[in-house]
Amino acid sequence: MRFGVNYTPSNGWFHSWLDFSATDTRRDLTAIAGLGVDHIRLMPLWPLIQPNRGVIRRKALDDVATVVDIAGDLGLDVNVDALQGHLSSFDFVPSWLESWHRRNMFTDPAVVGSLEDYVRALTAAVAERPNLLGITLGNEVNQFAAAPHPTPHPVTPSGAAEWLRRLTAAARAEAPPGALVTHAMYDAAWYDDTQPFEPRHAVDHGDATITHSWVFNGAAQAYGGLGRGSTRHAEYLCRLAAAWHVRPDRPVWLQEVGAPTNVVDDGPLFLEETMRHVAAVDGLYGITWWCSHDVGRELLDFPELEYDLGLFTSDGQIKPTGRRFAEMIARLKAGEVPVADTVLTLVLDDTVYGHRAAAGPRREFYRAWLDAAGDGPGPRITLASHS
Repeated sequence: MRFGVNYTPSNGWFHSWLDFSATDTRRDLTAIAGLGVDHIRLMPLWPLIQPNRGVIRRKALDDVATVVDIAGDLGLDVNVDALQGHLSSFDFVPSWLESWHRRNMFTDPAVVGSLEDYVRALTAAVAERPNLLGITLGNEVNQFAAAPHPTPHPVTPSGAAEWLRRLTAAARAEAPPGALVTHAMYDAAWYDDTQPFEPRHAVDHGDATITHSWVFNGAAQAYGGLGRGSTRHAEYLCRLAAAWHVRPDRPVWLQEVGAPTNVVDDGPLFLEETMRHVAAVDGLYGITWWCSHDVGRELLDFPELEYDLGLFTSDGQIKPTGRRFAEMIARLKAGEVPVADTVLTLVLDDTVYGHRAAAGPRREFYRAWLDAAGDGPGPRITLASHS
C-alpha cells in the first residue's frame, strides 16, 4: 500500500504557479517527505499552461517537470493531474471556454482535440522522469457535467465515455511503461443517478479506480463527524467502487480523503480511524491525504474549512493531524494495526434506476453495511447484475 499527500503549496496556494519558486517547493516537499510518504499528487493550473486553445506554454511545462525532479531528489514519486479544473470550490477554466467563447468541454470536437493536445504535452514533459507515478486526467472534472454546478457543460453518459476514452488514450500515447493513467470523479458519480459520469466509467477507463471521500456529503450530517458512518465512509466508498470491477485484480486508489473542520472536530482521531478501516480494503493501491498545507489567510473567499485541511500550517509548522498521519503510516507499514479479512457480502441491486442514490451515505443500504461491519472490516459489496 502506498501513502502520499495532495500537494498544496504553502506560499500562495496553487496561485504560486504564476511565479514558481523551486526554493519554496523544495522546502515544502522536504517537510512532506519527513512524514514517511512515498508520493505526492501534483496539480498545475490548466489555464496557466494552455491560456489559448492553440498555446501550450513551454515554461509552464518546465516548471511542472522541475517539481517532479525536486520530488525525486527527496525520494518521492509524483502523480501529475492535467485539467485543473476545480480546486477547493474555485473553477480554473481557460477563457477560451467561457463567456463570449463558451463551448462545451466534453462535446465540442475542436475543444476535445485541444484537450488531447494538452494532455499529450503535459505527459510528454514528465514522461522521462524515473519517479513519475502516473497521470490523472483532472481533478473531479465530472463536477462540470451537471448540477449543482451553476453553469454546467452537459454531456450524456455515452459522451462522457467517449471523452474519457480519447483523453486516456492521449495520456497513454506519451506515458512511459508502468506509469498509471487514471481519471478522478467526485462522489456524485457513485451517489447521484443524474450524474452523467457513472460508476462504470470509473472502472472502464484508466489503470485504477479512483475514489475521493468527503464526509460533508451527508455522512457526517447523518452520523456525526466522528461517528462510524463518517470514519468508515472511505472504506465503504472503496468497497462500493470495487463492486463495479470486471477484473478482480483492478486496484482502488483512495486519492483524496481529508478531515473537514466544518463537520469534524478532532482531525487526528478522524484520520486514525479512517486509515485503520480503509487499510482493510482488498487490493487498496494507496491512501493520498488532502492536503499538505493549509490555505493562507491572506487568500480570501475560500469556504472556511479550506483554511484548515492541511497537515502543515501555511508557514510550514506540522499540525497534530500531520503527526498522526506520520504515526499511522509507520504503524501500518510495520503491521501494528491489525487488518482482518472480511467474509460478509452485501448485494446492491443495480438493475433498477435509483440504485446510485440508494447507495448513498444517508440511505438504508449504507446503514445495513455499517450494521454488518460491526467492529470488524466492512462487508464486500457485489452487484446484482454481476452475480
